[in-house]
Amino acid sequence: MRRAVFPGSFDPLTLGHYDIIKRGVTLFDELVIAIGINADKKYMFSLEERTKFIEEAFKDEPKIKVMTYEGMTVDFCKKIGATFILRGLRNPADFEFEKAIAHTNRKLSEIETVFLLTSSGKSYISSSIVRDVIRNGGDYTGLVPDTVVVNF
Repeated sequence: MRRAVFPGSFDPLTLGHYDIIKRGVTLFDELVIAIGINADKKYMFSLEERTKFIEEAFKDEPKIKVMTYEGMTVDFCKKIGATFILRGLRNPADFEFEKAIAHTNRKLSEIETVFLLTSSGKSYISSSIVRDVIRNGGDYTGLVPDTVVVNF
């Protein structure tokens, strides 16, 4: 079975993430959307909210599972038997950053990283930009799936 992990904080899930997940799921038998937990990071959305956003967005996709994890992504991959990490690339800076992580992960384990380029028209979207729009009362709805709802 080709099982891949798509790791991230998903604070919140964006249309860029959604795009990579929808395209990535076609490449694998199972895609685990892995929400990383970092105790040192302050999130805008709770873990429960982020999980719900993702589960609702992909409720009709049986090949997708949503899980949470702490620690190194490669250790989580080993634990669940995933042999691939899926990552999205928006720009050259993303590539340089993700390349270094992929080389490190390959050195630490037998995991392969698969990169997909974000579709045209979505490469400018990031969770940090979405959070800024929300904080400033802007219309975030064109940047996230319909399942992302702000209630504060």
